Order: sequence, then C-alpha cells, then structure tokens
Amino acid sequence: MLFHELHALLKSRFSLEPDTVDIPETGQRVANFTFRSAAADLLENARSGAPAPVTGDSPEDASDRESLNKVALARDSEITENISFRYPLLYPAGAPDARGVVILLHGLNERNWTKYLPWASELCSRTGRAVLLFPLAFHMNRAPASWNDSRLMHRVSRFRTRLHPEALHSALSNAAISVRLSADPSRFFWSGLQTYRDVYDLARLIRDGRHPLVAAGASVDLFTYSIGSFLGEIVLCADEEGLFSRSRLLSFCGGPVFNRLSPASKFIVDSVANVDLYSFMVEHLESHMRRIPELGRQLSGETGEAGRWFKAFLNYREGMELRDARLRELSPRISAEALRGDQVVPPYEVMNTLQGSSRDIPIPVSVLAPPYPCRHEDPFPAVAGKWAGEVDATFREAFARFAAFLG
Repeated sequence: MLFHELHALLKSRFSLEPDTVDIPETGQRVANFTFRSAAADLLENARSGAPAPVTGDSPEDASDRESLNKVALARDSEITENISFRYPLLYPAGAPDARGVVILLHGLNERNWTKYLPWASELCSRTGRAVLLFPLAFHMNRAPASWNDSRLMHRVSRFRTRLHPEALHSALSNAAISVRLSADPSRFFWSGLQTYRDVYDLARLIRDGRHPLVAAGASVDLFTYSIGSFLGEIVLCADEEGLFSRSRLLSFCGGPVFNRLSPASKFIVDSVANVDLYSFMVEHLESHMRRIPELGRQLSGETGEAGRWFKAFLNYREGMELRDARLRELSPRISAEALRGDQVVPPYEVMNTLQGSSRDIPIPVSVLAPPYPCRHEDPFPAVAGKWAGEVDATFREAFARFAAFLG
C-alpha cells in the first residue's frame, strides 16, 4: 500500500486504551504499557523562575486572562497526565520477547502519534525489531486534554495576541506551549531532564529483563526527530551507568545545538516564546544559574552528567570543545538525515554541530531532497493524488537507509 494508505490504516486502528491492537495488514501488533515517572519531583524547580499571573483591569478581558493564567501557571508537578501515562510498543506480531528495541523520540509541541505510526511500522518491518514510541514530558498523552480544547486555546491565544500584538506565528496549535514557556522558560530544561530520566529508567527496565515483551539485555537504539534529537544526543553523551554504551542514534530533521534552531512556527512555538526561551537558555543563562541554585547545580554537572551535557548543547560556541570531542568518540554510532529547505532545522546547522566547524567529525549527514512540497513539521505528507507516488517512494527510500543503519 502507498504511504497515505498506510497512514490512514494505522490512524484508524491505533489507540492507547486497549492493552493490544492487532494490525494484520502489516503483520504487526501494538502493545500499550503504563509508565510512571519517578522524576516528577524535578518539576517543583520550575516554579522558582515563574512570574506572577498576568493581570489587567479590562472586564471584557477577564475570561481570556483567566484562561491564559490557568494554562501558564499550572503547577507542573501536579499535572497527573505527565506522571502516569501510556506508551505504545509496535512489534512483529509473531515475535514477542523482542531481541532489540528502537526508542522513537518525537518533536516539540506534538499532541498525537498519528504522524509517527507509519515511521514506526516501516522501521519495524525493515529491521524486525520492536519500536517503542516514548512521549516527552507534557507532550502527546502526557499533557492535559484541556490544552487541546479549541475553545480554551482560542481564549488563550486571543489574550496572548492582545498582550503581544507583535507576535508572529501565534496560533491555537501552539498557544499552550507558548504561554507556558514564556511564563517560565526553565520548564524547557526541567521537563527535558524529567524525560531524560524517564528514558534511562526505561532502558534500565529493559536491561534488567523487567519489560514484559523485551528480552533482558536487548539492544536499545534511538530514532529521533527534531527536538527529540537534542535529547537523544544528551542521552548518548551522558551515558550514565553505561546503559547506552552500544546504542546507535539515527537523527532525522534534528541535531543542531539549541541556539542554531529556529522553532518559531504556528506548529511549534510563537515568536515571543522563542525569544523568551532564547533569552533564558542562551543570553542570560549564567545569571539564571546563580539566581536559581538548583538550576545552577544541575547545569554545572554537580548532580549528574545530564545537566552538563544539556548545557553543552545550548550554545554553539561555548560548548564546542567538550561537545566536539565527545561527538568524535560517538561518531561510529551516530548518523543524521536533514531535510532540504528545512526552516526549523537547516541542514547546514546539522552539519555544523554533528561534523564540527571544520567538518572533521566523521558523522555522516545526508540531506533528503523530496520532489514534492513539504516542511519540517510534515516531511511525508499523507496525500492522495498528484504527489502520492513521490511521497511513498521518498518515504521508503529514506527509511531503508534509516533501517540499514539501525540494523
């Protein structure tokens, strides 16, 4: 079947509610598991940098203002959906007790797995390995349903536009993440660190033979997309406990350090949130580290390797020597594919980070050049008609390469 047909089939069958979902057309099965994050205590730190609620005297703004504050100032550590949640494992139906797993890490501001289901299915088909789709903190089903409520998000977006008439790319689709990151940009780090620890706990579970469908000591590799690649790089560089000492990382449409990304998009974050995040994480990070002691301890590496490597991947110039040396060590286990014309993750920035400014780090970076119109957020449009054959061919060829690297 063509890509758009596979996309429609998987979208119609997929659900996180049942324990298993059979997909006989592909010879695959989805098993859903409940995961409880043991790192939710980290989220209390996010409140240390949060400003006071947005206020105002205009009665006609009261409802919109209240909606914005409800989303922006929610206590992260009390968002239960982010603490206990389901994740899917897709595997060949006749091959339980998978001998190898590929963990798929998605992009920023994602709300459902639809886009990624054909990706996981193709990787599973070509490698014979299970593909585990793991949600980042406060994304997918780890976010409150209200953040997807169009009426609430309309009120939030409307008031944010009044506050910031200069904002670009403001939309219902990015309203929740934009107001949350503007209210407290440190959330980017704390939620990232929570996800990092969750991924390590998951890998530990697999290593120790405590995952119901995965053999003890099974190989664990990473397929990462967009901001998921930022996390994947930190996972491999830190490698606490040696859990990922043999893992491979395939980065798709990702890889640059934070200050070489351009995430302002109606599908990701608006321009105001982008500036707020850049100001906190790059321009004034050292002062914030002094002002928020726990943030300083984490990013300086006092409490573990994750924070140190997170900081090394924030600023292209400042972390270069440390980052380049480690990437050179890891180069046999990393491969990347950028997307031609990508405005969010430009291919040359993928090369600047992964191959170094002198292009002397031997990490292969190829550039996918689709013959059809697409964008970073949707490299394989699920369209019938004019471009259906080209999308299918490009998708199959790209994932043949990805699978060859991941084995």
